[in-house]
Amino acid sequence: MQSQQDTKSEQVRGFIALLDRIRIIEDEAAAEALLDELARPGRPFILSFANAHAMNLGWNQPGMLEGLMRSDMVLRDGIGVKLGLQAFDRPYGLNMNGTDFIPRIARKYAGRTVALFGTRSPWLDNARKKLEELGLTIVAQQEGFDPPETYVKLAVETKPDLILMAMGMPKQEEVSVRLREALTHPVLIVNGGAILDYLGGKVPRAPAVMRQVGMEWLFRLAVEPKRLFSRYVLGIPIFFSHVAEVRVSGKRPGGQGTH
Repeated sequence: MQSQQDTKSEQVRGFIALLDRIRIIEDEAAAEALLDELARPGRPFILSFANAHAMNLGWNQPGMLEGLMRSDMVLRDGIGVKLGLQAFDRPYGLNMNGTDFIPRIARKYAGRTVALFGTRSPWLDNARKKLEELGLTIVAQQEGFDPPETYVKLAVETKPDLILMAMGMPKQEEVSVRLREALTHPVLIVNGGAILDYLGGKVPRAPAVMRQVGMEWLFRLAVEPKRLFSRYVLGIPIFFSHVAEVRVSGKRPGGQGTH
């Protein structure tokens, strides 16, 4: 039976490994270059985002950590992870939150085919209309509460160029790995959390000034206090307690993540 000390050591190692997996995007020129790169995947390719909530889930759920670590690329999402990286004197770059970045990816896929897996109607239908207005062709859509085999079957049948996942964590990360294993054509698989809810109009965006200073989480908490209380009011202090534990351990993140 694994001791508490061994468990804690594994948690610390996993937290550091995930910080090291984050690809730092230094400036807007680098973001534009990344968009060009993501528009031309040479194989099934998983893009994920690491925010404080994802880091907390990864601390306690090996499956969540494994899903993020098996992604081909992980980007920093939110001020919490920025402060966490700063605590180890690591570069943090731009805030690549998916709510802003994924629509930019979608525009790069205008004229190509897309599958939408996640949320439920009418938000899923609304998101479809929004993406069709951007010039994308939706070849498959499915609400986010089915077994993984459902999404794998749809993706194999329709062979989309882009798959937007919006099932929440950790299901979307687990399903994305299943999709990558099953598909053989070049496709970008994006783990987007609530992206289809945003596109579908279920969740409003924070005012621009709040987004610019990294306070969108506070707006979201005000809009959905019951659902997001544990994520933000409890989760943010928990995240920084994990940062403190890693610092006390003497171990430090050492790399910038794979490219």
